[in-house]
Amino acid sequence: MSVRELVVLGTASQVPTRHRNHNGYLLRWDGEGILFDPGEGTQRQMLRAGVAAHDLNRICVTHFHGDHSLGLAGVIQRINLDKVPHRITAHFPRSGQRFFDRLRYATAYRETAPLTEAPVDADGPLARTPGYTLEARRLSHPVEAYGYRLVEPDGRRMLPDRLAAHGITGPDVGRLQREGVLGQVTLEEVSEVRRGQRFAFVMDTRLCDGVYALAEGCDMLVIESTFLDEDEQLAVEYGHLTAGQAARVARDAGVRHLVLTHFSQRYDDPEGFVRQARAAGFDGELTVARDLQRVGLPKRR
Repeated sequence: MSVRELVVLGTASQVPTRHRNHNGYLLRWDGEGILFDPGEGTQRQMLRAGVAAHDLNRICVTHFHGDHSLGLAGVIQRINLDKVPHRITAHFPRSGQRFFDRLRYATAYRETAPLTEAPVDADGPLARTPGYTLEARRLSHPVEAYGYRLVEPDGRRMLPDRLAAHGITGPDVGRLQREGVLGQVTLEEVSEVRRGQRFAFVMDTRLCDGVYALAEGCDMLVIESTFLDEDEQLAVEYGHLTAGQAARVARDAGVRHLVLTHFSQRYDDPEGFVRQARAAGFDGELTVARDLQRVGLPKRR
């Protein structure tokens, strides 16, 4: 059975706290694992969450501030120590190539696993697989930063009443799905479009066009909310979002499940983020992320 869930490895911004590790997020998407922004301590958090190096297929880094990338060294060395047999692809801003190189080769180790570097330097598609298209959009932060978005191809949902009307049952249903036609009956006559799922990952940024493009129509939006609304001026100055801003983005984009994360160490009470997100008018499913939490994607529409 396919699994689509977010495994939260860390939720702290800038510095870890006693209760929050640096950033780290694993998206399980059917048989693939995509690791986003591995901050310091990610390797240990993976162990605590039951995530193995073999589970990884891609690593996506939004930008090269330490809380989003210092864990790369440990994760990459663990991939090689465990001799992961399949190729892993790393996406990161091309302007940060020198930082990626330093982290990849921070210390001596034996390279045993294939790791492909695929730097990002423009908006648009990065990879296409049978299960999704991975896209990037530029964000607004003091250093170059990109957000990421997965879009599943649309499928078809079979309609039992129309199948029955044409007398199509049993193995013939599967044949029609595979071949698109059965006798004089086309697939379109007995099915409807099943919209593919959408997931977006938006970290350090001010409000900008890229934020809205990434969030549009998402089933799940994972987005930074470093500050509460009363500290909006700090958010603007340092290139971040508040809880209310993130929630309004989700509201306007039609997001189904909003996951707030990347919290400043000045806040201890997560309920403040809940209150401000609801006050901003977001009425969908809401999660204020906690370290080692698992959050399932909503069921298909």
